Amino acid sequence: MSGLIDGLRTRGVRDTAQRVVARLHRRLDVAELDFPLLPGDVADSLRLGPPPARMPVAGPVRVGWICTPPSPGSGGHTTLFRMVAELERQGHECVLFLYDRHGGDLARHERVVRENWPKLRARVVDAAADAHSFNTVDALVATGWQTAHVLARRAGSSTARRLYFVQDFEPFFYPRGSLYALAEDSYRFGFRTISLGRMVYEHLRIDIGIDTDLVGFGCDTDVYRLTNRGPRSGVVFYEKPGNDRRGYTLARLALEEFHAQHPTVPIHLYGDGGPAWPFPVVRHGRLSPVALSELYNQVITGIAMSFTNISLVAEEMLAAGVIPVVNDTPSARADLSHPDVAWAAPTPGGIADALGRAVTAADVPDRAHTASLLVRQGWRDTASRVADIVLDEVRATPTAATEVAS
Repeated sequence: MSGLIDGLRTRGVRDTAQRVVARLHRRLDVAELDFPLLPGDVADSLRLGPPPARMPVAGPVRVGWICTPPSPGSGGHTTLFRMVAELERQGHECVLFLYDRHGGDLARHERVVRENWPKLRARVVDAAADAHSFNTVDALVATGWQTAHVLARRAGSSTARRLYFVQDFEPFFYPRGSLYALAEDSYRFGFRTISLGRMVYEHLRIDIGIDTDLVGFGCDTDVYRLTNRGPRSGVVFYEKPGNDRRGYTLARLALEEFHAQHPTVPIHLYGDGGPAWPFPVVRHGRLSPVALSELYNQVITGIAMSFTNISLVAEEMLAAGVIPVVNDTPSARADLSHPDVAWAAPTPGGIADALGRAVTAADVPDRAHTASLLVRQGWRDTASRVADIVLDEVRATPTAATEVAS
């Protein structure tokens, strides 16, 4: 008890409470609950045999997509569901196999899908409770490293073709260790793999040693577009504490330095919220895509970092006339060649300086207009290419992976 009182005196209530929670987390092994797979769903590339043979399928096909339950506004699910919708548009049937390691309520998960992606017609199934439905489709597509393990373990005797749609090099989600190794091993399961963007493509080619089909990014220009040709003010940042691959802590430090240099420039935050900031911010909470585009049209610049693939936020900002500050890496530049991106060294000072240059530029309205003209238009090309790959896998003997320029 005396140690707790001393901690309260020297470190304060918040810091002491965080330390107590962290200690309990370790002692109670709560981390086991965070493991993203049920124990029986961990696959091993050294123990997998070839899938059962299947004759090519003619006519409309049924495609099962194995994914984790989405939350409203999930960018990864939004991209994935664009691929699903394209196959549906072409007259094929799709099934969403939702894998919830904690056995959540399927009806609630389906409501999230229907309310946030209303154009999607796919039937929603519990992948853990209804895996026998894997036998009713012509193709099964894993959409993340966890679901690749589920596909490898649960598909069993299903003759469905097996594919893997990869949006991030997911080992980078973790420190080097067990989860890193399991994520990395998922790329060795022998599924036909589709890489979204050159960064993922090159890591799979160089680090894993596999050839994949490369498809390029798109940009949702139906929603994110320039509506303000006049004055702008401020910066914007997607606030999601705990998501280190999006650079939350780094951005927070950078914004603190930026505010010290430009104290009158408003800082807008949207997203999940989090702890209080040590300087004034405008919090918008979760925003619909339309409301987010409206916010983008008010500001000059924003932070759009990602360390596992280029963030879709960067080009969506550009489409609305915002200059995105992006962590500078060769792989990120390969997937985003727009001339108005503000590439920055991933340090607090590098990011703060890039924001400062953007807000003090003399040609803000003109630059916003120019930036909006040079973005990729829509996702149709990407979705059409993914559909072609899935259908090729179902209808014919799989061919060598081909490459499409981003």
